[in-house]
Amino acid sequence: MKYMLRTLCSVSLLLSVALSSQAAVILQYHHVSDSTPASTSISPKQFEVHLQYLKDNNFKVLPLSELIESIKNQQALPDKSVAITFDDAYIDVLTQAKPLLDKFAFPYTIYVNPGIINRHENNKASPYLSWIQLKSLSDEGVIIANHGYEHDSMLRLTEGVTQAQWLSQQTKLLLKAETIIEENTGQSWRYFAYPYGEYDVAVQAWAKANDFVAFSQQSGAIDLSTDLTSVPRFPASKPYDKLSGLRDKLNSLAFNISLTGEQAETIFKYKEAKSITFSIDSEDFYKSALNCYISGLGKQKITWHDDNNFTINFTQDLPVGRVRANCTAASISKPGRYYWYSKPWFILKADGSWYHL
Repeated sequence: MKYMLRTLCSVSLLLSVALSSQAAVILQYHHVSDSTPASTSISPKQFEVHLQYLKDNNFKVLPLSELIESIKNQQALPDKSVAITFDDAYIDVLTQAKPLLDKFAFPYTIYVNPGIINRHENNKASPYLSWIQLKSLSDEGVIIANHGYEHDSMLRLTEGVTQAQWLSQQTKLLLKAETIIEENTGQSWRYFAYPYGEYDVAVQAWAKANDFVAFSQQSGAIDLSTDLTSVPRFPASKPYDKLSGLRDKLNSLAFNISLTGEQAETIFKYKEAKSITFSIDSEDFYKSALNCYISGLGKQKITWHDDNNFTINFTQDLPVGRVRANCTAASISKPGRYYWYSKPWFILKADGSWYHL
């Protein structure tokens, strides 16, 4: 009987590791152009390098919906699968990216701001796709999703408005945007990409209450444990467009890390946040091999409390602006691949005012 119990436990552990090691990656792009702002662009030549690498290395480039529905239904994700997404619906997605994507027969998603598109609809020199163009892409199978009616941060409240009032206003705008997208393209996925990647715990609850899957901009792979109110995507434009860095990201695995209470918050004033404690559910890595880096601070010391909880006491104050902690560790069961988790913070100035976008 003891032998049977040990065998069952071993099988259960192996099954758990196997399922946790089935991961997918979502790539985030904006412009595909040589003449647009570098911080949101990748050149057409380098974009083709990305696509060629995906093909040559047998990645499964799938529609975003296939990955999300797998998570919703808790059905195993195809390992080494990738979804390609574009934020803001720039015209160069049609003129520069589409011919390359068609060449490789890769599906993709475009997140749109209906209010912005409407304002540019009669402008022949518009930098944005028109509804006619989006409908044509939709008819070809491109997923058209919601990036907000305008491109308003979900966190930067209008002066004199409470967060509850702000979210109530944003609900109307989000649903208005979804209706306009459906009217013009025939699609309504209820996928929402946070503008600027900014969100907090209340906004996550708001997205869930409105039955939207919400996508962020912090790095990380996805698996069946992924929180559908903050689905990570790897930014793949400059300065992250080099293939040397992208390889590890494409082969990454999802860390099952959870945060509770204040640890899950994302907004702090400068000098307020001093540490963070993570709860991790994985046995497929060596604790000594876990490394965590914070943008602007570098590598951080990790203090383990037990097999599932560790703390980072920041070596310096988190800098004002968008800050990320990236934690990685080599997989035991899949040599050469790394678990990857990213935690975002939005650090306000000492007086509580926002940093410049």
